[in-house]
Amino acid sequence: MRVFIIGISGAVGGLLTRDLTGRGDVVSGLVRRDEQRAELATRDVEVRVGDIGVLTAESLAAMLGGVDAVVYTAGSNGGRRDVTDAVDGEGVVTALEATRLAGVRRFALVSVLPEAWRERDLGDDEEHYFAVKKLTDVAVSLSDLDWLILRPSMLVDRGGTGRVALGPAQPHDEIPREDVAATLAELLHEPRIRRQILELNAGETPIASAVRGNLR
Repeated sequence: MRVFIIGISGAVGGLLTRDLTGRGDVVSGLVRRDEQRAELATRDVEVRVGDIGVLTAESLAAMLGGVDAVVYTAGSNGGRRDVTDAVDGEGVVTALEATRLAGVRRFALVSVLPEAWRERDLGDDEEHYFAVKKLTDVAVSLSDLDWLILRPSMLVDRGGTGRVALGPAQPHDEIPREDVAATLAELLHEPRIRRQILELNAGETPIASAVRGNLR
């Protein structure tokens, strides 16, 4: 399978690249800076340089030739509103349209649990971030592509366990980024899971079994 990752230089994008190439998949992606391209080239990963916040759908579509799936893992993490709008909002809409123009059917988005951070006193920028993420999820869900939205709980950097809880609704806790990437890789290899919003949390079910449990 050939997968194009928008956000390939990020934490989840990098781990997903590792997992997919370990399966024998061909991975490419989009980075913002040329030095990021050099680093990924050492791992035999081909990338294109561009800013998803300003790319047109047509220019991005030109990068997607021969791709089987587009994965969007980029995110602003609730920073400045203009960055949130560009990366978490407009960028996803651009990627959706580019995927359609390129004739690629599979589109996966890493989103966020709506309950995330609710234990904190959120500022206006963070509230704006969650509002944009929700509207973007709606836009993806209205697409005629074979879309998938994965909403992980709070991301942490400890080692993955290989065991998760995955389904239409999960409580908000926390989950290692390694398990998010491994779950996403498994989902990409299960084409029968399509047009679903799945929430992801730490759990006790092996990832492959958790994914199969969402077949319908």
